[in-house]
Amino acid sequence: MIETRIEQTYAEAVERYGELGVKVEEVLAALSKVRLSLHCWQGDDVGGFETKNGDLSGSGLAVTGFFPGKARSLDELRADLDAALAVIPGKHRVNLHAMYGDFGGRTVERDEIDAAHFASWIDWARERGLGLDFNATCFGHPKADQGTLTHPNPDARAFWVRHVQACRSISEAFGKELGTPCLHNLWIPDGEKDVPASRLARRERLLASLDEIYAQRFKPEWMKDSVECKLFGIGSEAFVAGSHEFYLCWALKNRTLLCLDMGHFHPTESVADKLSALLPFFPELLVHVSRGLRWDSDHVVIQNEELSDLMLEIVRSDTLNRVHLALDYFDASLNRVGAWAVGTRAALRTLLFALLEPKERITRHENEGDLFARLAWREEAKALPFGAVWNMHCLRQGAPVGGEWIEMVQAYGCKVARERG
Repeated sequence: MIETRIEQTYAEAVERYGELGVKVEEVLAALSKVRLSLHCWQGDDVGGFETKNGDLSGSGLAVTGFFPGKARSLDELRADLDAALAVIPGKHRVNLHAMYGDFGGRTVERDEIDAAHFASWIDWARERGLGLDFNATCFGHPKADQGTLTHPNPDARAFWVRHVQACRSISEAFGKELGTPCLHNLWIPDGEKDVPASRLARRERLLASLDEIYAQRFKPEWMKDSVECKLFGIGSEAFVAGSHEFYLCWALKNRTLLCLDMGHFHPTESVADKLSALLPFFPELLVHVSRGLRWDSDHVVIQNEELSDLMLEIVRSDTLNRVHLALDYFDASLNRVGAWAVGTRAALRTLLFALLEPKERITRHENEGDLFARLAWREEAKALPFGAVWNMHCLRQGAPVGGEWIEMVQAYGCKVARERG
């Protein structure tokens, strides 16, 4: 019965969009090819599974909340990811941090990790037809006491250089084994609560570290590099070594991707606007889809104005094949599997809305100089029946439609809360 209603409302939506020149079937075909990268660290509050959990204080990270049922092992984390992926339409990717290796209960220093510690992740991803992305973990460690790649102690700095080098090699192994390029992203928390003695000295050390790390090149069909900038963080309010300007210049010079996190800029800055400024110079970009509330708070992603602007900019510039989208938030105050599902579904639904915009009509009005009609049709598009198209997408992709997925997540959450205590 529900399938019949979905098909009926979808047929009506196809007709309405068709009147405006939008080919809905082509839109759904494009959306079905989108591979979002789900961040594993939402499942355990950025804890990781090293023998000794790192201390996140001073790293620019803050996870709030005590919702029961947090994943305590790799098996539990993977089960939670399976539960989230079951209610998300489409086939996607999983994004790992280096501290989520399969270390077998042993302490493995971060500069000694290798692909063998992630073999079970490769097997898990291969079984499900998923790609894997990767991140060096340059926080939550005693050797990060005065920074990582900018550390004043040469031995500590060399340790972090070796760690990132190891992570890039692991990324290459992911790409080779799974047949899809692994995107390795580098973010470091290095900064100062107050103004340092010399900003330049810190950035010169970072530059030297990066040059050493990226001296080795990998084939892009196996792995791709990106570097992630930030404006400020907790404990680094006055200075961040890896600022937007620094990494913009470095990435452009060294032909890597630049990562723009939606929470890493001033609240009045628009990541959507930055895309069109960068795309003429970068073949590809990475965007970390997050939601900052007053600051870089990493709230669960929802369908809001900032996300809508981002997706519309990607679609209007016809660069969906050049902008990689990865989720990056963490919230321990609510069902963690639900947080994955809410954010990922919101990102996909917002992208669908952007793909359904009557772009050709709006562009024609602009070319004719009719700015009133351009604005008016953008507003009219908000009332078009895109929800009916979203329901059909979920149905075709084997994902629950409407609020059914919420009950599934709640039932799973109750189960794991009882089992995990």
